[in-house]
Amino acid sequence: MAVGVLCAVRGAGETAVVTALDGAAGRVTVMRRCADLVELLAAAAAGLGRLAVVSGDLPHLDREAVAQLHLAQVRVLVLIAPSEREIERMCALGVDAVLEDVADPAALVAAVLALADAADQDLAERHPRVAPVVTVLDDQTARTGRVVAVWGPTGAPGRSTVAVNLAAELADPGGGPGPYGALLVDADTYGGTVAQLVGLLDESPGLAAAARAAGTGSLDLATLARLAPVLAPGLRVLTGISRASRWPELPDSALEVVWEVARSLAAWTVIDCGFCLEQDEELSYDTRAPRRNAATLSALEAADVVVVVGSGDPVGVQRLVRGITDLANLPAASTARRIVVVNRVRASAAGSRPGDALRASLARFAGIDAPHLVPEDRAGLDAAVLRGATLREAASGSPARRAIVALAALLAQPVEAQPRRAARFARRR
Repeated sequence: MAVGVLCAVRGAGETAVVTALDGAAGRVTVMRRCADLVELLAAAAAGLGRLAVVSGDLPHLDREAVAQLHLAQVRVLVLIAPSEREIERMCALGVDAVLEDVADPAALVAAVLALADAADQDLAERHPRVAPVVTVLDDQTARTGRVVAVWGPTGAPGRSTVAVNLAAELADPGGGPGPYGALLVDADTYGGTVAQLVGLLDESPGLAAAARAAGTGSLDLATLARLAPVLAPGLRVLTGISRASRWPELPDSALEVVWEVARSLAAWTVIDCGFCLEQDEELSYDTRAPRRNAATLSALEAADVVVVVGSGDPVGVQRLVRGITDLANLPAASTARRIVVVNRVRASAAGSRPGDALRASLARFAGIDAPHLVPEDRAGLDAAVLRGATLREAASGSPARRAIVALAALLAQPVEAQPRRAARFARRR
């Protein structure tokens, strides 16, 4: 059966490309000659072709557009001028193959057929380079850093406070080869406050800028480092969006690149997530629609560890129990190690022995036998917020800070040394 191709090639070379493909002895058929990216996406959504042959300089070709083509089960072959930098940019966009020798009709036909065969063999997640035949590019991303997603249910349980101070304790100014220190990221698209908590301006959200760079294939270590200013030795901060209405600026197709590059920038990437886990099921029929909670869901999917934060009062515990169940039913976070933190633990809200009462409640209703407790410390936290600083800087002897130091040490332990949580509350991908 002939391979159906959608063609979106710019300039005078478009006619030569179409002629070469149509003259491939019936093995390739050009189904549609698209004038722009909009027409290409419409033809792909209509199921008119299996492959798309596009120019590398096609306007608005970015990672989101490539993701939409992939959702339509269309593989992408990009025609570029010989350039190592352009090859890297195309691979960053997630395309399936690139071809440098555009002037050779035989090489073009061979590339299309090879990519069709690769798609049939479920090799689409690899990035083949075609010059003139398909070969596989190695993954250049150094996945040495670890990602920690700090999540909690609604009700201001202290997610941002835990995330900010956990990142401060994980930061290591010692340096050395490879990534070191911590990168604090504000991915709360409902009410992010990280910038204010650490005394930074948030007029130019670093995370939104990083997502834009990732979408165009231009995000690298230098760009991410420039967008994430140094707050303290070993600690960088990527600020979040200043208004909740800006959430479409953070698509998951771009954020997954941000998390990968962050692994090479810092030994620890601590992401402050929003509370909502809804997956917009009412829009599930439209796979191209942006997801309102994409930032949180993407962070949870990328995380090696999920720190679940709840408040140490009756209402907060009830929300925490329900939140743990919701998180367990979320495929995106099913493979990550999970640590439950009960914040603002105090006798006035949980009885004379608040720690014992909270452990008993979580063990009974959520199968959590060893939650990490952070005591209420209003004075220390108020002093830190007033200064726009971390507890490490503003109240080094704070009881809450000591608990977060212990949490950081717990995260740094090997996974094998951790007590196993109740298996009946775990899900596997």
